[in-house]
Amino acid sequence: MKKLKVGLVGIGRGTAYGRLFAGNNKTIVTALCDTHSESLESCGRQFGLHDNQLFDNYDDLVNSDADIIVIGTPIPVHADQAIKALECNKHVLCEVTAANTLQDCERLFYAVQRSKGKYMLAENCNYMHFALEWNKLIKQGNLGNIYYAEADYVHEIRIAVEGQWRAQRAPLHYCSHSLGPLLLWMDDYIVKATGSGKATSIMGDIGVGAIDMQVALFETNKGATIKVLRSSVATRQPELCAYSVYGTKGFLETGRTGYDNIGLRYFEGLDEKTGKKIAVSSSNPDAPKDSGLGGHGTSEFFLVKDFINAIENDVPPAIDIVKALDMTIPGLIAHESAVKGNIWLDVPRFI
Repeated sequence: MKKLKVGLVGIGRGTAYGRLFAGNNKTIVTALCDTHSESLESCGRQFGLHDNQLFDNYDDLVNSDADIIVIGTPIPVHADQAIKALECNKHVLCEVTAANTLQDCERLFYAVQRSKGKYMLAENCNYMHFALEWNKLIKQGNLGNIYYAEADYVHEIRIAVEGQWRAQRAPLHYCSHSLGPLLLWMDDYIVKATGSGKATSIMGDIGVGAIDMQVALFETNKGATIKVLRSSVATRQPELCAYSVYGTKGFLETGRTGYDNIGLRYFEGLDEKTGKKIAVSSSNPDAPKDSGLGGHGTSEFFLVKDFINAIENDVPPAIDIVKALDMTIPGLIAHESAVKGNIWLDVPRFI
């Protein structure tokens, strides 16, 4: 198979994924785009690119000979950039979340339907080693029927919120790290949402991104309940990315420190009533040596590998547009609910 050519937009997240594409024998990085000229030139040298492969205009990147466009830019432009690439029948790997508004989610959905290119959301939490291992255990029936799940994502990034686009992004809008793994394990989607949280006592009223804390409750198609807790400004160190899943036969839960910790499980008929301590790791110990080049353990290595395989074998990506919007839209609706007084709202779904 001829190597797929990869174009990256966004120094930082785009180039983090770029290192993994560069290390894959089925792909080659051929173009880079960013509006910051010094960063663009520096990263271009790291990838061994010539000046004519470096772009400060996204349209020029899309019109290059790249087969794949990797989008690592601010969330408000994700939909527009993905749609432009899809309209040129490029394959798109886009950082989270898929879009910034419900209208953009709809536009993106139909752009994917029209395109010959494949679209995948780069939700790395779905590819954390423990997330994949838990999925195997759950699919084997160890939890029985899941009726409740929760995820807490409290990551203090005040410097990034103040004066930047994140100031206009409500905490619950950034919900895919929470919902992604839960919906994977539950094999379900959300139909109703309510949210709470409007106070800005920590940073002041500089935008909805500075809301102290938000919590959402979701009802799924199968009748389960999901709770999500989110903040980008709350005082907490280390950052919290925690999950719990309850089923009719037991539960699984992570620890509450960072991504790598010790969790607990109880499977009825298999474990002692005190539960069983389990390792919660973002990295697969059996992964290749350079699999951590993208960051977040080995998660992004396996994500990129899945995306390339989907293109090569012409099959739907693991996190296709339907799943991408299942992880994006509920957070938009939950924040709308909080603004409207914590009412329950229907969550639209595009299929």
